[in-house]
Amino acid sequence: MQIQLLAPFERAFNRMKTALFKPFDLRKWLIIGFTAFLADLLDGGGGGGRGMQNQSHGDWGAVLAAPYEALEWLQSKPEWMTLLIFILIFAAALVLLLLWLSSRGKFMFLDNVVQQRALVSHPWHHYRQPAASLFRFRALFALIILGLAGGTLYHLWRMAYTRWNESGDLWQLLPSLALWILFLLLIILTFSYVKLLLDHFVVPLMYKHNLSCVQAWEKFMPLHWAHVGSFILYALFILIAIIALVALVVIVGLFTCCVGFVILAIPYLNSVLMLPFSYWLRSFSLEYLAQFGSEYNLLEEAGREEVNPYPEPPPVA
Repeated sequence: MQIQLLAPFERAFNRMKTALFKPFDLRKWLIIGFTAFLADLLDGGGGGGRGMQNQSHGDWGAVLAAPYEALEWLQSKPEWMTLLIFILIFAAALVLLLLWLSSRGKFMFLDNVVQQRALVSHPWHHYRQPAASLFRFRALFALIILGLAGGTLYHLWRMAYTRWNESGDLWQLLPSLALWILFLLLIILTFSYVKLLLDHFVVPLMYKHNLSCVQAWEKFMPLHWAHVGSFILYALFILIAIIALVALVVIVGLFTCCVGFVILAIPYLNSVLMLPFSYWLRSFSLEYLAQFGSEYNLLEEAGREEVNPYPEPPPVA
């Protein structure tokens, strides 16, 4: 079975044009833009430094000892320690709230794209259970990634701090530091790829089959491993599209004397103005997924066309 990129791209682009521009309806834009805004929540010094050889012993010692000094200072100031703990708890609660709202928003925006409508209340209530399952998975996954990344950074700091106190020379640590930094980059890439699969394919399967997040992963992973090269190519294509969009935004912002940057810095206005791209991206993932057969096709249920444009593939083992 040949998996295509350009055909789903074209169909998603046409779907976006039909939904948003034929005819143009500002009220519809604002409503769908609001659901896109909810869905995208949480998704989104000085000049050049000096090399290690230019740092004095005191400079590196101060940098590496700074965490210890900060901890000692906080221990001597219990009122500041209490305030810091309160701020951290508040920040964690805020992140969880935004994560929960985003999980609800992803189903709201998906429903509007699949059904080609502009609703808020109905999808907000109708998909609360799958959204709760998605929220739990995302929270646990983020906690695991933060633990791995935080543990790696702590290990890097401990290695550098210990070696500096023993010999005052960090150059001998370069091979080990390079390996650990590579491991950290691998964590970031893994997180980004899993997040893309979750948003673009697992959430639609939850929506179509009324599955929990874990059940949707179990359904999707055999398909993923059977076509892993195609999904990696899809991820690279999305990366290129995002880079092109960022470049376009920078150009427009510069040509508007940075007024465009100010407008796009307002989250809701950003979602409304960037709605064509968000709508295309959501449609593109659905069109791409539809190639793997009716079991993965969300759009045929919305009365898109009587004939499925994609040939039926053999079942995944």
